[in-house]
Amino acid sequence: MSECLYKYFILNDQVKDCSEFDDSFLRKGKALYEVIRIIEGRPLFLERHLDRLESSSKLVGVELWITKDEIKEKIKQLVEENNIAIGNIKFVFNVDNKIFLAYFIKHHYPSKDDYVNGVKTIFYHGERKNPNAKIINMDFRELVEKEIKEKKAYEAILVDRNGFITEGSKSNIFMIKDGKVITSPLEDVLPGITRSVIVEVCRNMGLEVLEEKVHYKDINNTDALFISGTSPEVLPISKVEDMNFNSSRNEFVFKIMDGYNEAKRSL
Repeated sequence: MSECLYKYFILNDQVKDCSEFDDSFLRKGKALYEVIRIIEGRPLFLERHLDRLESSSKLVGVELWITKDEIKEKIKQLVEENNIAIGNIKFVFNVDNKIFLAYFIKHHYPSKDDYVNGVKTIFYHGERKNPNAKIINMDFRELVEKEIKEKKAYEAILVDRNGFITEGSKSNIFMIKDGKVITSPLEDVLPGITRSVIVEVCRNMGLEVLEEKVHYKDINNTDALFISGTSPEVLPISKVEDMNFNSSRNEFVFKIMDGYNEAKRSL
């Protein structure tokens, strides 16, 4: 089934019908990508996404052949051609084949109930080869998705070979302990856009943010946990495997959710 949603996608400089979309572009060769959220027809935190894309390209030794301004224009064109005000756009640089793709993808935004009650997560023991760069790795993604589906979870929390929590399979993970906000060191994770906004929000509110390694066996010592990402934004975790957490009632999680929403509105 094609990843391409709605009617049109962009292939290099051309607007194409989604019926022509070829998923092999995502599997053949090295590919960098970003996923951005569209709200009221406008991309959220676009400049941060473009900065991260640039960082990813430098990490893997690749020179991007399309400028930031050109990417912005292509995203604007894609939104206008599809006449879509809300959704997620994925744009891909297939480095080996020198192909640029931009298209809407299926999104799953948490329900009101998810935010009110929190969501279930599982542990997944596995590591990304280069966590700091946003590189397409379909095999890893499919293995994790299979586990998530089988265990009827919302997200998988990745655990490295030494037993330390790194990040979610498609998100970052935050923990609250004694009023302090804890997340994995930046060198161990993808530098999430939502993650960076949350860190700023916390510090502006006077909350201490610690970048620390936390062993998965010690997670039950935390007061609350939440997921951060383009689609979930700030989403409380109610369960990790068989451990229950009252994250959605935690005062600090509430404050961070409010602070993030205010940061969005100020754009």
